[in-house]
Amino acid sequence: MTHLDVRFFDGQSSRPHAARLRVEEDALVIEPAAGEDFAPLVLARGDVRWPERTRHGGRIAQLPRGASVQALDVPAWDAWTAGLGHRDGWVVRAQQSWRGVLIAFVVLIAAAAAMYQWTLPWAARGMTALVPQRADALIGAQVLASLDDSLLLPSTLPAQDQARIREGFARMVRMAHPDDAPPWKLEFRRARDERLGPNALALPGGAIVLTDELVRLLPDNDDAVLGVLGHEFGHVRLRHAMRQLVQASAVGIVASAAFGDYGTLITSAPVLLATLGYSRDAEREADVESLRLMRIAGIPPRAMADFFEAIEQWQEARRGDQGGETDFLGLAFSSHPATAERIAFFRDASTP
Repeated sequence: MTHLDVRFFDGQSSRPHAARLRVEEDALVIEPAAGEDFAPLVLARGDVRWPERTRHGGRIAQLPRGASVQALDVPAWDAWTAGLGHRDGWVVRAQQSWRGVLIAFVVLIAAAAAMYQWTLPWAARGMTALVPQRADALIGAQVLASLDDSLLLPSTLPAQDQARIREGFARMVRMAHPDDAPPWKLEFRRARDERLGPNALALPGGAIVLTDELVRLLPDNDDAVLGVLGHEFGHVRLRHAMRQLVQASAVGIVASAAFGDYGTLITSAPVLLATLGYSRDAEREADVESLRLMRIAGIPPRAMADFFEAIEQWQEARRGDQGGETDFLGLAFSSHPATAERIAFFRDASTP
């Protein structure tokens, strides 16, 4: 086939012209068909942007200055361009193959999973450093107020018990971090909903909430309570709550860091933090901090293993009473049931 019938658009108007394409050496010639009066157009073949071949759809080649030619007969177009030596690239060939599409889909899913598993947490660490500490304090106050309205009640723990635990925790933090302890404040509360039960949670800005139910879970065992508080202090020191919030709001936090507007993040924080949970890595980091504080304070790490076992027994009892799984606040300590690995971590740390 020496020529190809097409529609020609000159880039000046939307009216199509009947035309024919032919090739002379390295030039593409566009000639008017019968009844058309435009001047023939001669273009270097390198100036023509040939379309990728698709299984369905038309063919439109882009010309300089907004002009274009459109196929009248797609199979004829493909045969004519093939005769000119045009060959599909590997991307086009893959698009035409169900195997290629399947492979691309699998690669996309794997890439997305890798980004979620590794890239996003890594990026969240860097973005968290861009968030000023005042944002942590504002978000923490907002979250605590929201929890007081929905899940928590004033503590009924005796004042002397609160003072003893507060003083013991303050002493433990001072011993481990005499000069570099982040701001923290211990808040005692009672669970409004029995599903919350024995819990402790660390909020952005340094507030650590401890429920009466947790203190009463192991009576006369302040060592275990202090170990739990050491774990939550690890979350505070490493800004895990803010990191999780950043990770869940990655796009918004980038905009906030760029424009200095944290209003949306602060407003949505209570809802987001109530549904988030720490990653396994964050829990391990907090456990390491708890172990460090306990050792410096002379508290046997075995106390934390006892606490994990007590939590597991409480959860089993709850499941038996309710006939199913229990629900917990996302950032609460009990939302991360004790695993054999974590129990073994503290138990082994107690071994001389």
